Amino acid sequence: MRIGVLTGGGDCPGLNAVIRAVVRKGVEVYGHEFVGFRDGWKGPLQGVTMELGVPQVRGILPRGGTILGSSRTNPLKVEGGINRIGENLAARGVDALIAIGGEDTLGVATQLAAAGLTVVGVPKTIDNDLNATDYTFGFDTAVQIAVDAIDRLHTTAESHHRALIVEVMGRHAGWIALHSGLAGGANVILIPERPFEIDKVCEYVTARFERHYAPIIVVAEGAQPAAGTMALQAGELDAFGHVRLGGIGQVLEREIEQRTGFESRQTVLGHVQRGGTPTAFDRILATRFGLHAIDAVHEGVSGVMVALQGTSIVRVPLEQATAELKTVPLERYAEAEVFFG
Repeated sequence: MRIGVLTGGGDCPGLNAVIRAVVRKGVEVYGHEFVGFRDGWKGPLQGVTMELGVPQVRGILPRGGTILGSSRTNPLKVEGGINRIGENLAARGVDALIAIGGEDTLGVATQLAAAGLTVVGVPKTIDNDLNATDYTFGFDTAVQIAVDAIDRLHTTAESHHRALIVEVMGRHAGWIALHSGLAGGANVILIPERPFEIDKVCEYVTARFERHYAPIIVVAEGAQPAAGTMALQAGELDAFGHVRLGGIGQVLEREIEQRTGFESRQTVLGHVQRGGTPTAFDRILATRFGLHAIDAVHEGVSGVMVALQGTSIVRVPLEQATAELKTVPLERYAEAEVFFG
């Protein structure tokens, strides 16, 4: 069997671990051949490939990013995109495709499976917002990077008596903000699932200073103020219709300083959270996903995604995985609120 592999969407620590596991088991246990499609869905759309075998995956386990490259190319926005992918796969003798990606990448994979192509998905998002899986690889690494930053910012906040704002990733789900804020001892955590009152945030900041400590505010990039309380600037859209976010930290810096009189500074972690070597947890999870993905392909299964449920790797329908985002339950957020202020 000849199998294609691609990585789509934003890069993520652990992608190379998946690729390595798929190829190693696929070649050495099952005797399959592989072709790597470059730069996400752009590869199968335009027929851009690279050689992918055991020599190409040696030494990549601890490497961040993806040796296949990635992009946010959306075949569903291209006329005849699904048919073109099918034709390019057939022209290269590809019998099945393993798509490693998040909501958007796996949404395209769902359409391909519905069109009759053999497709297996592997969940990838540092936001941890894919449904039907308890965790996605890359999330643990992103949280650890954020916690390291928060730990360092505590000392400079205390030294200069400043309110420090840490903006982390999280478009629609605040998992990174929640976990890093809790682990880092943040005094306020703001997430997209719970619109915030800027006056309440300022109360927490003031209360912290009154106890002779400096506050740390962790905010997800997609956090929104309650209606009518604070203006935000709209951003442009990407190929999947998502607003390019960023800037909430800057707005909070200005508002907190103006409303409380305390000096405030923002730190935007941005793509730092995506880069670098994955944690041990993410290497293991990504490896297990890869091993189970190639098992599914070898057995002729299609239209499924491998997922972590408890400690087991299971298969779930792609439609279930992409039907809705996994967001932070408000009861989980309430646990964190105990430590605000």
